[in-house]
Amino acid sequence: MTSRHLPRAAIAGFVLAVLVAAGVVLLRRNASSSQDAPPMAASGASTRGVSSAAPTGPGQPAPSAKKDGPREQIPMPGCWEGLLELDKTASLDSLRAALADAISANDRFLAEYLKERLTEVVGNDAERGLKLVEWAAQANGPETTLYLEALKAAPAVRNPAVSERLLKLGEDKSAQIATRAAALDTLETQHRFTPESIQRLKAIAMDVDADSAAWLATRTMGRVMKEDYERTGSYASYWKELLDIGQTSKDLAVRQLALEMPSYSNPLLDSASVDQLAELMKTDPDRQVREMSAFRLARTEDPKRALEAYRGAFDGESSICVRFAMMLYALRAAGADALPLAAEFAKKDPRLQQDYLDFKELYAAGTVDWSRIWMNKKEYHECVVEEGAPHE
Repeated sequence: MTSRHLPRAAIAGFVLAVLVAAGVVLLRRNASSSQDAPPMAASGASTRGVSSAAPTGPGQPAPSAKKDGPREQIPMPGCWEGLLELDKTASLDSLRAALADAISANDRFLAEYLKERLTEVVGNDAERGLKLVEWAAQANGPETTLYLEALKAAPAVRNPAVSERLLKLGEDKSAQIATRAAALDTLETQHRFTPESIQRLKAIAMDVDADSAAWLATRTMGRVMKEDYERTGSYASYWKELLDIGQTSKDLAVRQLALEMPSYSNPLLDSASVDQLAELMKTDPDRQVREMSAFRLARTEDPKRALEAYRGAFDGESSICVRFAMMLYALRAAGADALPLAAEFAKKDPRLQQDYLDFKELYAAGTVDWSRIWMNKKEYHECVVEEGAPHE
């Protein structure tokens, strides 16, 4: 946020100016409508240097017990007494104490500001970054989240000692699931993972008792794969494990996510991956996993092999949604060269006949870009699965 680059005195002055302006607007509305002023509940005074209390003064009309109907209330942050002085001498400990007060007072504006100050104070200092991880491990609820979000935005998060401590926290089965998940979410800031770290994340992802931590481990592996691929062109070590997770995890959401993650970097998959995805597309009991496998097959070094995989799986597929996905992604894999296969699918399943004619017309009109093909294609099949609905 831009506030990080402003002098501390300017920040405090800006906050005061906003409060004064909002107060003027409130008084003018009260004068014009003759309505009672909305009561402002005090957030509670701090005993540690920063107060988060509502503004009061002789010019503010007393609230009336009589209610004349709906009134517009303007939300206003509290008066942050002592904030300027805190900024002058900010340390991790003083910010930690102020953050605890802000959370206790339920002042999310002040808590957010203090989180950003923690990020600035940590900077690239690994020792300070490690201290935030320890505080997060000891705390719970909002404090854990805010400490790790502050660290996530600081350069120190990529220090090897800090990233190792975060991974250990993510692995810690004695820690709360929410704490483990937050630590794994913070790890997605890394530029790359070592093979050992990938295996450790995979172990979390495969743990049936890890709950949301398993899902976060999978997503973090995929997001760092994207980062590493964009920086170095390397993705194979990540994708190999994600594909295995997609095939063998007992958690449906984790399996779907593992297969989805390459979508954000779109590497061209090798022939071995085509064979594994083809098998998954034919045998997985969940419709959405079969669809995701068909989707992944569309980005391969060997489009002809992908077309054969779609042909080999089509006859044994009972879901019209997966059958349509096979036609759709065959065209993504090979463009107009896949139209004969699409015609074959339409002949076997008349429900796909109009889809085939639409695709044929689009290619005949000279459209070749896949995104334009997809955007101009009418939809005939109800294939969206609502959350919580049964899968085919």
